[in-house]
Amino acid sequence: MADARGLRGLRNPAVVAAFGGWNDAGEAASGVIDHLVDHYKARLEFAIDPEEFYDFQVNRPTTRTVDGERVLEWPTTEVLVAELPERDLVLIGGPEPNYRWQEYIARLLSMLRSVNPEMVVLLGAMLTDTPHTRPVPVSGTASSTRLGEDLGLEISDYEGPTGIVGVLSHECAQLGFPVVSLWASVPHYVAEPPNPKAALALLTRVEDVLNLPLDAGELTEDATRWVEQVDELVSDDPDIASYVAALEERSDADTPAPSGDSIAAEFERYLRRRDRRRG
Repeated sequence: MADARGLRGLRNPAVVAAFGGWNDAGEAASGVIDHLVDHYKARLEFAIDPEEFYDFQVNRPTTRTVDGERVLEWPTTEVLVAELPERDLVLIGGPEPNYRWQEYIARLLSMLRSVNPEMVVLLGAMLTDTPHTRPVPVSGTASSTRLGEDLGLEISDYEGPTGIVGVLSHECAQLGFPVVSLWASVPHYVAEPPNPKAALALLTRVEDVLNLPLDAGELTEDATRWVEQVDELVSDDPDIASYVAALEERSDADTPAPSGDSIAAEFERYLRRRDRRRG
């Protein structure tokens, strides 16, 4: 396994993390990490030994063929670094652990102290009654009033059971790291992963929060294709089609007209991407 020594001395580092399982409807959150790892050819720097933290009957090892050889892969949490022109991104991904959460979090926090990130962005996705035909709602919260004011986010007032994302968010804030949590809403009637549309929506919000151009790559086409495929499935079932139409009506009634801030944010996003292409 790699170690954490390569995590020191990074350029303006920011952390983006997601965990599979309870926090990851449609694998939308982990899909963002997978996209960033693949697209930016992130290098592995650190991996947590899975033996202490995972139930292998719940998170089973998998086998696959690589270059003609059979490979066995164990579920684990990996920490990788993506070197972008503007800054380094530390990417954390893996299944939510089954055991010893406090020790698991302690190891991640030890790693984060080495990184000393300028911001920690935690991603999640939940099943809701949002229609697949409308923009994906993404809610966001910040760890402090000042950070919330800077980014236009609220302070979380949630009370109740939480997952590893909520635990890590709390502990990072206790250490003084600025923390943003972003959650995408995934249609409950099409929960089967992957959901590239929700992953794309989360990626876009990460781009805004970090003020960093991120290449969506094939996610845009994948999201369009996903909507088309779900449209076909819905059209084959009159009851589901009627239900989706009702969700659309309610969504349209609840969605306010675009604000000046949202229009400005979209324009700034366009300028960042244009400048990246020119560079």
